[in-house]
Amino acid sequence: QVQLVESGGGLVQAGGSLRLSCAASGLTFSWYTVGWFRQPPGKEREFVAAINRNDDTDYAASVKGRFTISRDNAKSTAYLQMNSLKPEDTAVYYCAADHTTGLRYTPLEYDYWGQGTQVTVSS
Repeated sequence: QVQLVESGGGLVQAGGSLRLSCAASGLTFSWYTVGWFRQPPGKEREFVAAINRNDDTDYAASVKGRFTISRDNAKSTAYLQMNSLKPEDTAVYYCAADHTTGLRYTPLEYDYWGQGTQVTVSS
């Protein structure tokens, strides 16, 4: 049974940092592309960042230069380092995994999802 478990969310002031983790089990983690998505209150889920098995990465324009996605295959864990946080980054953050070699940008392309972790940035 595949499980993705996010952690590391919380309340932070604008300009602060958080690191989210996504711990995977039940799959050969290194074979999977991992994506981070977020869903702000009252809005649709949106792409944040993705990393594939070759460590290629891509980011949404709104987070580029502030967020960094990475992975540790030995720990079956992906990370999202979030710096210079803004109130508009407030959302539930989800990690997702897809058995593919490329980067994936839409929720429908991902097979597995975590339960989400809340990130709240105060002004």
